[in-house]
Amino acid sequence: MEQTPESVWKACLEIIRDNITRQSFKTWFEPLKAVSLEPEGDLVKLTVQLPSRFYYEWLEEHYFALLRKTITKVLGPEGRLYYNIVIEKKDDAASDDEGASMHLPARQPANEPPPVMPQAPAPPGNTPAGPSPGGPHPPGRQPSPVATPFGAPQQPLPIANPFVIPGIQKAQIDSQLNASYTFERFIEGDCNRLARSASLAIAQQPGTTSFNPFLIYGGVGLGKTHLIQAIGNYVQQNRKVESVLYVSSERFTNEFVQAIQHNRASQFSLFYRQIDLLVIDDVQFFGGKEKTQEEFFHIFNALHQSSKQIVLSADRPPREIQGIEERLLSRFQWGLTADLQPPELETRIAILRRKADDDGIQFPPDVIEFIAHNIKSNIRELEGALIRLLAHATLHKREVDLVLAKEVLRDMVKDTRVNLTIEEIQRIVCEYFDMPEDLVRAKTRKREVVQARQVAMYFAKQLTQHSLKTIGLHFGGRDHSTVIHANQSVENQIETNQKFREMIDEIRHKIDLRSR
Repeated sequence: MEQTPESVWKACLEIIRDNITRQSFKTWFEPLKAVSLEPEGDLVKLTVQLPSRFYYEWLEEHYFALLRKTITKVLGPEGRLYYNIVIEKKDDAASDDEGASMHLPARQPANEPPPVMPQAPAPPGNTPAGPSPGGPHPPGRQPSPVATPFGAPQQPLPIANPFVIPGIQKAQIDSQLNASYTFERFIEGDCNRLARSASLAIAQQPGTTSFNPFLIYGGVGLGKTHLIQAIGNYVQQNRKVESVLYVSSERFTNEFVQAIQHNRASQFSLFYRQIDLLVIDDVQFFGGKEKTQEEFFHIFNALHQSSKQIVLSADRPPREIQGIEERLLSRFQWGLTADLQPPELETRIAILRRKADDDGIQFPPDVIEFIAHNIKSNIRELEGALIRLLAHATLHKREVDLVLAKEVLRDMVKDTRVNLTIEEIQRIVCEYFDMPEDLVRAKTRKREVVQARQVAMYFAKQLTQHSLKTIGLHFGGRDHSTVIHANQSVENQIETNQKFREMIDEIRHKIDLRSR
């Protein structure tokens, strides 16, 4: 059966329809019409007509790979696609506004030279116009100049501003980043080391690492927003890419809704597809928003295929986010996901010291330790406690000390401070000696274990109301005489050994910080 332009293009459309969304197909491919199918040397050239230059720009940017594979599948390796573009151009000698045309080859593979194009006709007014390369044009019309091969210099044609925000240009995009969120101000610890290291690697080479997309997840106030914005700030300051945009999921959704209301959905999509580094915060709020998810799905695909960097944050692992389509969840896990855990004690102390330095205030070390020991949930509460303490001391003209800290932060630490028990004493002492708690209850006679056991027995006798027999039972069922011996041994060393006495004072301080 002889192939016709219409039959070939129809076969191409059937393949294309199966690989993109229905809406995209209706928007970008249904308006296209096959014009001609003709041999050109060893090649077979299929020409389709496009309504405007904008269609050409869009197809070449977003569907080049799909079109190339489709043409090869239908026409074989020798198949080539050309565009015949209708250009609205009003002639002085004409009364209507019919369109002329321009002829452009689709992008050629990198290893093939572009086809040789016919010479452009003379400009209007010099010589009579011949037929347009795309076919004859109406009498009295002059065709637009024939385009040169793709990649050669050609006169650009003006197109309407495609962005969601009227008047904005790519170089003028407001990144919406908070300049204070930098890597230098992010305190690294065991709780966030992987996330920070990956973030820095991405910031140094956005879009070129295997960490694309990059998703950080963790609970409230653990530094997700700080870290993802630090990536954006680093990239922007070091001019790694042209455009960076940070946006919350809520703002993304609101902008999309407004774009639909004002019939600007395509401009919205194009705006986001031209971002080189897109940072979206709290993607879990996309849950249940089907249209927003579909739009983001296509934006995600376009950015990823163009090797543009995508950075996301969520409050839980991707698989635990409710109301997100499976196809989107799978894409969230294409690159790297990293979690942020609540900061450990040392990191909490470092965070508080940094915050105090930023405010130009010197807080006593025991106050810093008191806050760090008793507020463990997140960084936001840590910093909030410090601000609250400073405000109270300033307003009431009191010196910041441990007494004031316990008074002002009483309601913030009441859930973390515990009634002192023998088990809590054992836990604190074993943490200090860096050994498992069960060792002080075991029968081992190793010197370091015996010392820790005696110290814990000493504090149990000094700080609780339990009898010697009860204390002994909590240490592996030992006799009350063992408790008496341990107490005497510790008191003797306190009197004779200054280093040991300083150690006891330090442990006592830790117990005071963590108990009522």
